[in-house]
Parts: sequence; C-alpha cells; structure tokens
Amino acid sequence: MEEEVSKPSNFIKTIIRRDLEEGKNESRVHTRFPPEPNGYLHIGHAKSICINFGLAKEFGGKCNLRYDDTNPVKEDVEYVDSIREDVRWLGFDWEDREFYASDYFEYFYECAVNLIKKGKAYVCDLNADEIRKTRGNLKEAGAESPYRNRSVEENLDLFQRMRNGEFADGERVLRAKIDMSSPNMNMRDPVIYRIAHAHHHRTGDKWCIYPMYDFAHGLEDSVEKITHSICTLEFEDHRPLYDWFLQELGVFHPQQIEFARLNLTYTVMSKRKLLTLVEKKLVSGWDDPRMPTIAGLRRRGFTPESIRNFAEMIGVAKSNSIVDYGQLEFCLREDLNKIAQRVMVVTDPLKVVITNYPEDQVEWFDAENNPENEADGTRKVPFCREVYIERDDFMEDPPKKYFRLSPGQEMRLKHAYYIKCEEVIKDAEGNITELHCSYDPASRGGWTEDGRKVKGTAHWVSARHCIEAEVRLYEHLFSTPNPDKAPEGMDFTANINPDSLKVVTAYAEPSLAEVEPMQKYQFLRVGYFTSDKDSVSGKPVFNKTVGLKDSWAKAQSN
Repeated sequence: MEEEVSKPSNFIKTIIRRDLEEGKNESRVHTRFPPEPNGYLHIGHAKSICINFGLAKEFGGKCNLRYDDTNPVKEDVEYVDSIREDVRWLGFDWEDREFYASDYFEYFYECAVNLIKKGKAYVCDLNADEIRKTRGNLKEAGAESPYRNRSVEENLDLFQRMRNGEFADGERVLRAKIDMSSPNMNMRDPVIYRIAHAHHHRTGDKWCIYPMYDFAHGLEDSVEKITHSICTLEFEDHRPLYDWFLQELGVFHPQQIEFARLNLTYTVMSKRKLLTLVEKKLVSGWDDPRMPTIAGLRRRGFTPESIRNFAEMIGVAKSNSIVDYGQLEFCLREDLNKIAQRVMVVTDPLKVVITNYPEDQVEWFDAENNPENEADGTRKVPFCREVYIERDDFMEDPPKKYFRLSPGQEMRLKHAYYIKCEEVIKDAEGNITELHCSYDPASRGGWTEDGRKVKGTAHWVSARHCIEAEVRLYEHLFSTPNPDKAPEGMDFTANINPDSLKVVTAYAEPSLAEVEPMQKYQFLRVGYFTSDKDSVSGKPVFNKTVGLKDSWAKAQSN
C-alpha cells in the first residue's frame, strides 16, 4: 500500500513526455481549466485544477483559466468570482490568461457560418422534444429532419435572422449535418446553436443566440492553442464530435485526453444536485461546511495543501472508481497535525469542585501550543477551584480498565494536578450535576515525588475564566456511502443524514476569546476545529473539521 500511495498512477504524464520527446506542438505544454460558471466548484473540480495546473508547472508550460459561459440562463457573476477565489486558494496562478467562451462569440458565429456554407450545418424548425424523438436509439438509426436539405442560401438567411432576434426561444436551432445513423449518438446532427433571449453576464443583450457547449468547447481549445485538452471520461464519446468540428473547419487541433472523474463516498458530485440542496435550503448555502464544494471544504477547515496532497495520492486513472472519504480526511489530518494549535475546549461540560483547593487562588500553567513544532512555544492557562471536564470523562460505575474519573479514583488534569473524586452531586431527578474532588498539591505538572503514575488524563477549563463558544459538530451530509442511490420513488435528498449538524455551547480556555476566522486548532482529545466567519469578539464559533480517529489509515495497515 505504501508504494501505491507514494507512486500514484498518472498516464497523462506518460503521454506528455512522449509528445515532448517527439517535438509535438513545438515541444509546448499548454493546458486549461475550463469550468462552467453555473455553480460553485467541488472537490472533483479541485482534482482537475490540480491536474491541469500541476502538469503545466511540472513540464514548464502554461495553464489558462477559462470560463465556459455559453449558457446565460444558468450562469452568474457570483459563480465566476467563486471559481477565481477557489483556484487561487488552492495555490495556482493563471497569470494573465483568464479567458471566457464569450470572448469568442463572434468567432463561433463565423465558424457556424462556414459550416453552413460547406453544407455541413442547417437551420432546423423542430422543437426540442421533436429532435429528441427523431434521434433514434442505440439500436435504431435516427430520422432525418424535414429541414435537413434546406439550401445554403436559406440556411444563411435564417441563421442571420436568428441572430437578429426575429424568432422566439426554441423556435429554431442550428444543427450540424453529420450522420443520423451513427452509432455515436453525439454525431446524429447535434444542435450547435440555440435561441435564448437572456441577459449574459459579460455581453449583456448583444446576443440572443448562443453556441452549445459541444460546439464551443473544442473551438475554445483550438483558438487558445491548447496542446493537451484534459477532460473527464464522460466526454470520451464527445471527442469524435469535437474532432469533426475541428477537421471540417480546418483549425488547430488540440489532443483530448480523458481521465476518470473523482467519485467520493458520502457525497454527490453533480452541480445540479448541489444546487438543489442550496435552493431547497437543505444546507445553509454553497459554502455550508457539509458541502463537498471547495468553498464548503475551506470553511470547514480543509487546507489547500491537504487537497493538493489528496489529488496527488489518488492519482489519475482511466477507469471510474469510488474513493473513500476517509482518504481525504487522512490527508487533512496529516497537514493539521503539523499546523494546528492545541487548546482545551469542553464540549459537554461537567463541573468539578476541588474542595481542598483555596477558593481565591488562581494558578497559571504553561501549555505547549504544538508538540509537533517547538517554535510555536507555549501559552498560559488559568486554574482555580472550580473547573469543567467532559461529561464522558466521568463514570459512576465504570468497567474494568477504565482509567478516567470515577468515585475514589484519580485522574490527571492535563498541565495541572491529579484529582480524586470524593462525592457525586445529583439533582432531584438523579442527574449528575457536579463532582466534588480533592487534589494532590504534590502532583503539580503531572508528576509526584513518590513516582505515582495516573493513567487517565483529561482536558479541562477553569470555570472562572472560561468563555462560551458555539461549536458546530458536523458529520457526513448523507447517511449512505452512495447517496445517488435513493429508495424507489424518491430522489437523492431522501438519503440526507438528519444528524449531520449538531450545535452545542462549549466552554473554552480564555486564549480563544479573540480568534481570526479560519484559524486551525486541535481541541485536545476531541478533534480538529476551525474558527468560523460567524465568530465575534468574545463569542467564537468553531466548525468541527475532522475527528482524531483515523479509521482509513488503520484499515490500510490491516
């Protein structure tokens, strides 16, 4: 397993090395990341970003950021801005090469006119349903449109009138004239232009016809002189169509290479489904920390390094597979363990009164900020007669080998003293409300002159000095590893985990009173947490980033 992790497969690099050895494309490497601005990017897009920008960097080439903004009905400036932010946050720079499909609208129109003049495109009056019904299926050829043999002159006139806005949405389309009996359904006279009287975020109302993605995409790559057009596997069947357009138009022909998209357990990777979650308010927004969007992962506390390492670890394959979400969390823990400051926060508090400790005394103990990095130094934490511990660090009737606090048993308070439970206080309903304990003054710092050892150690906070913090405890948004498979008659939202978010009021050490958003912490013995943008002075908000337990790594070692 170690060898697989350290040497992930990447067949694309093999192709590029061969192309460079052969002097192909003047020995250039030029890639692009071409998102559609119709939603926020997710972890699958992050893999593509890392591939495209990473290959360009490794081979001394260039990578463009290009927005495929050919559908104004679904696009928004908000999405453009979020894409730009996500790519930068991941650590990549497109320099001065930010492009848009809309930069080339006039060029696309000219290409369409050229196809019409060659007798390779025609204006069709069939509506969308009629076109769908006449396409045939994998066993039967499609039927030719009754408008397929219009003259070049008539097609040029109608296409110009489409551009002029003389027709309503859906009244006419421009189709390529290829082969209605092709075994590849994409080649059966596909639509290459449709009418859409919609305001475009960049071109305004200049256009009322827009190119289809399959027509524009290859031409964008061509005009930008992309050498290696890297796509996910679902575009493999579209490649013959891209090739047909480029060959018929006689323009620069990039090489398309397909790889397997990222499929991750407990997530959905469809922007349409993610939009559904947002619109139905099943999440708080695109950046909800339960979402697999880059914005959501960032808010939850993922680091760009962890995502880049994850993309490198899983490699680039040619066949589809599903990656365990635990592998992504493994990469995150590896990074957070090095950078997260250790702090004490009690998420389910139980009061402890140390009866033999002076009531007015306060001591300040040195606590290391990060044992993985001595340069992070130490901080002071206050200690007094009353402290809070986690409720599950006490058990009234413990089993054998229980090493935390129980009646008559000792436990160490980290950085402070040994305490022994002397009395359990309960309310009228029998609920434990507080513990009365004694402490050993000779155990300061966690050791005694008699060499007595206490196995159980717990974190704690001073009741007098602690602050309240809102802590958001996140679990998977979906309760099943494959949420796309819903019960019969229901959609994927039926698999939403009702316990994916629990909000608690925790008690935190006073050093956390003032936190900047996106600060990383390890709550000792609880997990890794990140301060949220909702934090205000004196009332921090923390998102649970990931737990301490690494089940994925353990499974790999078995």
